[in-house]
Amino acid sequence: MKEDDSLKQINPPKQSQRTHLHEIDFMRIFFTFGVLFNHTVNKFTLAMSQSETYYTVRTLRVMFHYTRMGFIFISGVVLTLTYFNRNDWPTFFKKRFNGSLWPYLTWNGLLMLLMIALGNTDYNFSNFGNKYLTLVMHGSSFYMYYMLLVMQLYLLFPLVVWIFKKWPNSHNKILFISFVCQLTLVFFVKFIMPQMDISHWPYWFKATSINIFAYQFYMLYGVYTCLHYREIYSFLQRNIHAIVTLAIIMAIGMMFYYRIWDQKILGMDGDSSLSLHQPYIACYDIVMLNLIFWLGKKYATFRQRGFPKWLENFINRAVKVSFGMYLNQTLGLLMLSWLLSVFSLPDWIMMILIPFGWVLVIAISFMIAWFCYKVPPFGFLVGRPNWHPFRIVNERLFRSSTIER
Repeated sequence: MKEDDSLKQINPPKQSQRTHLHEIDFMRIFFTFGVLFNHTVNKFTLAMSQSETYYTVRTLRVMFHYTRMGFIFISGVVLTLTYFNRNDWPTFFKKRFNGSLWPYLTWNGLLMLLMIALGNTDYNFSNFGNKYLTLVMHGSSFYMYYMLLVMQLYLLFPLVVWIFKKWPNSHNKILFISFVCQLTLVFFVKFIMPQMDISHWPYWFKATSINIFAYQFYMLYGVYTCLHYREIYSFLQRNIHAIVTLAIIMAIGMMFYYRIWDQKILGMDGDSSLSLHQPYIACYDIVMLNLIFWLGKKYATFRQRGFPKWLENFINRAVKVSFGMYLNQTLGLLMLSWLLSVFSLPDWIMMILIPFGWVLVIAISFMIAWFCYKVPPFGFLVGRPNWHPFRIVNERLFRSSTIER
């Protein structure tokens, strides 16, 4: 399929460009809530003793270990949909970094101050500057790793666009090469890097969790999906039964892969066995991303038949502040951790309460993000600025000049 023809599927001329893709909304909410679920489960397991229940919960959790890749995938789709044909990269960088860099810098500082106020010994005023700089450079606290990834994605995106435009008839080859590179990289990270002395490596090279090249396939697959939208959906629709079956088998296989292959046979520790950068997990992620994309299309179709008003309002609002929910999730997770420490429940009861804890974290994150979205000047904290001093001055000048006339 030629590039121009594929783009017309998803990015048609002017009057059609305003079509709202509800499947993108679904995927954005799905992956946001999925990340909150994974982090909620982590809080529960931290509060548990190392019982059979603890290991059961950790084993079940690995089935939902694809949400970070989902964020990268959906970012690739959205950026391609919006910017592929604009060719105005200065404006692109200005808009994307204004919406990401300032919230990232601000939330790191605010959350550090909160940790100090709560008496967390890892944070104090004596080394605030050095600690803050480390957190910002490494994205190592408050679940901010994705922000570093997405800002690297912005830097790389013009090159990706150039590649797809340079070889418009070789998109399948580009994706295949990317997939081979991805498998090679995760094989290296899993089996070779642990045997090497990487202590002298620059942090960005050894911290694969924040290195965008460790996720390059998911970014390129997002671009490819956008450019060949109908073609991919048609393929998924024809083969959905096989895809669902494969997803179920691989999800169950994830549990055996984690507990038996990684921990029992390879003798890997808990953190290493949960690493996202493993060949089996890469293949599982791709299957799940395709399934969720198909579910998003079904959601868009179902939505046309009419939703209850309350559900439609919630979804519309959640889409607007999903980015903000990700940024402020630490606050809801802190509340959950405090509640778990106060009540000190048995492990089996905590496992039953995981869905309720997840809903609590979602509710707190949503309310904080919605407050910021609606109340100036806090909109910039959720990537949606709702106050600007120069704009206010201009509006007042305009109103005064109008009155004088």
